[in-house]
Amino acid sequence: MEAYPEQVRQEVARVREVVADLHAELPRWGLVVWTAGNVSQRVPVPGGEDLLVIKPSGVGYDDLTPEAMVVCDLDGNLVDGTRSPSSDTAAHAYVYRHMPNVGGVVHTHSTYATAWAARGEPVPCVLTMMADEFGGDIPVGPFALIGDDSIGRGIVETLSGSPSRAVLMQNHGPFTIGRDARDAVKAAVMVEEVARTVHIARDQGELIPIPAADIDALYARYQNVYGQGDSAPVTGEEHVG
Repeated sequence: MEAYPEQVRQEVARVREVVADLHAELPRWGLVVWTAGNVSQRVPVPGGEDLLVIKPSGVGYDDLTPEAMVVCDLDGNLVDGTRSPSSDTAAHAYVYRHMPNVGGVVHTHSTYATAWAARGEPVPCVLTMMADEFGGDIPVGPFALIGDDSIGRGIVETLSGSPSRAVLMQNHGPFTIGRDARDAVKAAVMVEEVARTVHIARDQGELIPIPAADIDALYARYQNVYGQGDSAPVTGEEHVG
């Protein structure tokens, strides 16, 4: 990191702490087992190519200290750290390269959301909290193998033009985006909650759809009126480069 300005090095140190702390949220909310799943956050580099901070591959959650986090460029190459980056780094990097509005990416294997992904079936928008958070159904992305940017391409293609901040990659699991890593973690928690609730509801009987106009109204209210004036979450409806 010596080649980067002090301002960038300080931001990397801060984001390492943020990303390490947020990884603890994944097992706390029951979204991962063992070493699965990952959280990353973009680090802006004024006048240069942005970086990302992500967990190392195959390291247990109890060992994910700020110092353990690795720093990569947006081609997925290791810039700083002593361990190999997460096997999903190429997917995260592709999202950051092609969705400049995205500041955080999360991947989990949460049980109910992954069950919908195993069926290749979108989670239908039959809950007001889904309309609020995702603006409609949670879509399914294409099947893609881990190891290159194929998963990232599927995420970007699926979310492009969509209000959803989540995609269920077929036979794999959910990926979420946000204005930063915390925002993306919140989306990951919400994906699992609605996937579980809709699964239980469908098991009990026929689902009642929400009219499209009402979904739009709920989404607009939640994004523009609800809360304390925080910035609205990023979506694929925004610019995709």
